[in-house]
Amino acid sequence: MVGFKATDVPPTATVKFLGAGTAACVADLITFPLDTAKVRLQIQGESQGPVHATASAQYRGVLGTILTMVRTEGPRSLYNGLVAGLQRQMSFASVRIGLYDSVKQFYTKGSEHASIGSRLLAGSTTGALAVAVAQPTDVVKVRFQAQARAGGGRRYQSTIDAYKTIAREEGFRGLWKGTSPNVARNAIVNCAELVTYDLIKDTLLKANLMTDDLPCHFTSAFGAGFCTTIIASPVDVVKTRYMNSALGQYSSAGHCALTMLQKEGPRAFYKGFMPSFLRLGSWNVVMFVTYEQLKRALMAACASREAPF
Repeated sequence: MVGFKATDVPPTATVKFLGAGTAACVADLITFPLDTAKVRLQIQGESQGPVHATASAQYRGVLGTILTMVRTEGPRSLYNGLVAGLQRQMSFASVRIGLYDSVKQFYTKGSEHASIGSRLLAGSTTGALAVAVAQPTDVVKVRFQAQARAGGGRRYQSTIDAYKTIAREEGFRGLWKGTSPNVARNAIVNCAELVTYDLIKDTLLKANLMTDDLPCHFTSAFGAGFCTTIIASPVDVVKTRYMNSALGQYSSAGHCALTMLQKEGPRAFYKGFMPSFLRLGSWNVVMFVTYEQLKRALMAACASREAPF
């Protein structure tokens, strides 16, 4: 067995809740530059047509985007919005991942055999609920990642300043901008991510291809990241564009999507696909492997406290 051994007692909802938030923060710390590169590629060319956008593209590819940002804005620019990102993960992942098993058991009425429908319903529920809790942190994170430090004044000076400025200039609703596409995105992401991970892991264990340890968690997480990127990229691009837009630029998320289609064509919906995959794939691997180990470590710690001798 690799890593911490699984305990006989299943992890409690509190352990899953805290473990998910902590694991997601660890994953964000490691993969945040890829997420920032993805955001820059997604918003690139939004004020131009497809021909002009391609001709004058500032960022080209994942590595090119990262190198350009480091050269023009400094290495710290790769971590723009990290504070808001960690705030988001601690509140967001705790709900959407930490409560997934509990909600799944609720829909299956405690049955050990959960259907795909029950898993999808549980993923949609926790994904939507997480957005309701963490939307302002997501708006601030995207705004910070999108702003360039070179060639002009910065849009926001700090995380607190961003919250205050958005609330003052755009009203309370500004902090909840893009909630609809974000609910759609995270319901889709949560279903693709958690359900795919759940199914791959169950299949590997039931077929005795792997045991419940790190290689199994790694394989399941990588597969989940790939499936999630393919399914969620279009909604993710629209969400990023809409959240980052100036007041009045788009009347709705649907208008944003239609404008993208008319000005940049269908390929615009997969802008930043490679950094999205690199980010989601690596994020899923780090998060799920850390999450599985944290659950075991926390349960082992609880057991040792209850029975010290």
